[in-house]
Amino acid sequence: MTLEPVHTDAAPAAIGPYSQAVKAGDLLFCSGQIPLDPKTMEIVGDDAASQCEQVMVNLRSVLEGAGAGLDRVARTTIFLASMGDFAAVNEVYARHFKDHKPARACVAVKELPKAVLVEIDCIAAL
Repeated sequence: MTLEPVHTDAAPAAIGPYSQAVKAGDLLFCSGQIPLDPKTMEIVGDDAASQCEQVMVNLRSVLEGAGAGLDRVARTTIFLASMGDFAAVNEVYARHFKDHKPARACVAVKELPKAVLVEIDCIAAL
């Protein structure tokens, strides 16, 4: 099976030695997205809801860059700096996925890159 890295200028560039996503057969593995503006690479938002909004925009951009969309997402993982932000993030997440409900895990972690409040990764079908 060939692995094909995915890159789109519509999403933030990788800030480390990884790809925005990798196509593997009929699956797309998207790296975690944090609330960075793709043009300035600055953090967007000062609370979990506004940061999640940018994360979802970034995730959608990576998916679209690979020829998929949010409706093709099979699984997500949400990483939160505080489980106290769960309800706010869940509301934004649900608004973006609409009636589509991928499998999901949500965990609170000690710290996220650049001290953001939320990060989301996903696996999608192509």
